[in-house]
Amino acid sequence: MKEMIKQIMPKSMRPVLKRLYYFMADHIELWSGQRDPLIPPKRMLHPYEGDFKKIGEEYLRYFVETADLKRNERVLDVGCGIGRVAVALTKYLGKEGRYEGFDIVPEWVNWCIKKISPKYANFRFQLSDVFNSRYNQNGRWKASEYRFPYENDFFDFVFLTSVFTHMLPEDMENYFSEIARVLKRDGRCFISFFLSNAESLQLMNDGKCALDFKYEFGDYRSIDPNSPEMAICYNEPFVLGLYGKYGLLNKPSVLYGSWCGRSKFYSYQDIIVTSKG
Repeated sequence: MKEMIKQIMPKSMRPVLKRLYYFMADHIELWSGQRDPLIPPKRMLHPYEGDFKKIGEEYLRYFVETADLKRNERVLDVGCGIGRVAVALTKYLGKEGRYEGFDIVPEWVNWCIKKISPKYANFRFQLSDVFNSRYNQNGRWKASEYRFPYENDFFDFVFLTSVFTHMLPEDMENYFSEIARVLKRDGRCFISFFLSNAESLQLMNDGKCALDFKYEFGDYRSIDPNSPEMAICYNEPFVLGLYGKYGLLNKPSVLYGSWCGRSKFYSYQDIIVTSKG
């Protein structure tokens, strides 16, 4: 039935149908009392894939396992989105701990401020007015020039989930510089990537990869030549070089993901966990 509707309905009408579906589903959950107040309505979740709560809890487990995250630490979430990981962290960080998150999408940040911060005073969110061709076309700052709104040497732990998979090299390098600035000495950072190396390139060539990074641009590849930020795969030596340049390559751990068709993996994306030397 779903495929039949797709065939007979004009493409121009599909967004209208989608909005109607989300409207009805959200109100049914609201009227029936089924909605968890810390899970956003479906109309705001459509850019996200997978189970909102489950994925957030999965990342929390990664933080504890790979970076020894403690309940009393100061945490920075770069690109916090609509709070998927923040919600999981509300059940872990103690009152002596602190969470800061920022993102470029006003609707997402406003939801977090309205729904999460009133219940958890040590969780704060800020709007980052950075230009993005898809989510913030009127942004004031270029990502390559943006300064994180926090003091030097402030955080014990900084994490980015699926942020650098959508950023160009100049922008990413500035963010590396800012991560190094706000992170305490011996503080840890957890960042996810798509990394190209001998193994992943071979799997791509064999047609095992879920994403076709066939367009090469020097130190990175993309699935879209006209809009490279759609999904970016970086050369692993290039990425590790940036870690070294900004003093973030202390005790490195690279955990490879399943995205390229590996049979043995840690998560979906590749993850690099290091600390500031």
